[in-house]
Amino acid sequence: CRMSLIKLVDPKEFIHLLRIFNTTVKGNQKVGFALRAVKGIGRRFSHVILKKAQIDLNKRAGELTEEEINKLAEIVNNPQEYNIPLWMLNRQKDVKDGTWTQLVANNWDTKLREDLERMRKIRCHRGLRHFWGLRVRGQRTKSTGRTGRTIGYEKKKQLYIPAICFQHSYLN
Repeated sequence: CRMSLIKLVDPKEFIHLLRIFNTTVKGNQKVGFALRAVKGIGRRFSHVILKKAQIDLNKRAGELTEEEINKLAEIVNNPQEYNIPLWMLNRQKDVKDGTWTQLVANNWDTKLREDLERMRKIRCHRGLRHFWGLRVRGQRTKSTGRTGRTIGYEKKKQLYIPAICFQHSYLN
């Protein structure tokens, strides 16, 4: 039988919805899972930044203080200063300046859009496939992925002519 410790929190201090990195995060979830709502922060990275900030993993997101939220933001903005390994970062060796960074929320969306635009502009294979809305990573497209596309051939409907029985006078 697994016992869990229930920690009573003053309802005035508990925040049910909080904003972290321009994202609304549910306060009733544990901090590690609540941070996953932010684009660019996954399961492993959230656990690492919580350990670097010395925040209890069993704490709820609504129990975080303003200082702890600022500490998390500081670690995400400067991961190399807190000895987070480079292979964990989601923007490795940027094309323009060669830096290794962790992108979150709006910055992640902006960089993705810029990358797709750059690939389309130089007319590389990946850029063109993105532009045409086709599969990019070498998947087969002959028979799968047809949803949302027009179907090439449709049978014509044949007219239904009912068989009419004629009574001929010479058959009687």
